[in-house]
Amino acid sequence: MSIEIRNLTKRFGSFVALNNVSLDIRPGELLALLGPSGSGKTTLLRLIAGLETTDSADEGQILFDGVDVSGKPVGDRGIGFVFQHYALFRHMTVFENIAFGLRVQRRARRLSRAQIKDRVDELLRLIQLEGIRNRYPWQLSGGQRQRVALARALAVQPNILLLDEPFGALDARVRADLRNWLRRLHDELHVTSVLVTHDQEEALEVADRIVVINEGRIEQIGTPEEVFHSPANEFVMSFLGNVNLFHGRVEEKRAIFGNLAVETPVTSGESTNGTARLLVRPHELEIVPQDAPDAILTTRVQRVQLAGPQVRVELEGNDNKPVLVELSHEDYRRNPVTRGQVVALRPRQSRMFLED
Repeated sequence: MSIEIRNLTKRFGSFVALNNVSLDIRPGELLALLGPSGSGKTTLLRLIAGLETTDSADEGQILFDGVDVSGKPVGDRGIGFVFQHYALFRHMTVFENIAFGLRVQRRARRLSRAQIKDRVDELLRLIQLEGIRNRYPWQLSGGQRQRVALARALAVQPNILLLDEPFGALDARVRADLRNWLRRLHDELHVTSVLVTHDQEEALEVADRIVVINEGRIEQIGTPEEVFHSPANEFVMSFLGNVNLFHGRVEEKRAIFGNLAVETPVTSGESTNGTARLLVRPHELEIVPQDAPDAILTTRVQRVQLAGPQVRVELEGNDNKPVLVELSHEDYRRNPVTRGQVVALRPRQSRMFLED
């Protein structure tokens, strides 16, 4: 099922949570709404679900397969909803929690007892928890409880699955495992799904496309590769992972950062003086001798962290600002550095933004 968001605005008093947002969600895709706290991503999810409504008809539309559902109640939208804190019934077993939505359906749509059992058994196999059907939520781990919550949402065969920070309350290892499991599950079911998260790694790993939201507006829509490697603006690049920031000056049509000159996108007739910002991810920097050409900064090594898949080198520039470089262990063995050593930095890749 497709979802179309048309010029959607939502206010809470004088606060504008969403400001004229438009978005197309394709049938069968897993779309991530990514942004900081207060950006409007959960408000958008709740509007899609029908848990929030706009104040008037001129504040936008929500369409499912071309049909306006803005005025429809939650129960008539065919939505499955998974919350961060599971919302399981503590007095019901795993089996009864999953079966709950099937048992309370309208009589005309309600399945027989045998059909409900078959459906729940199918879902227990899907979430790989067949052996704990008679346990209660308090007897389960956090990851197991979240899988039961997902199965309960899927039991009624929703047209759309909405997930609001579903793994936010879990530890890092369990989150990683469940992300992989959710991606495999989605590839099997192909239910149109919208995932709200503030975890950049989660969005990059799980989603078909990512919508980056900030202050109630969409900053960029694209595949994980597009938003990470071709960010639309400085906010998107800064939000998607660690970034080092360098300031430079603009002279004519070049921005100067230390010994590095970068062509600017200014055109004839525009001002050619001012300042610029160069954003470089830690893995895009290389450590070079002080006199190397195209170096952007001379720094002193503060700390070398060898544990982990990459070597993390923390440095400090002449302006006392910290800089982080990530190297492969192979690169570090070829060119090791030690605390207190003075070196220069050169970017392999970067993104430049002219300052207003």
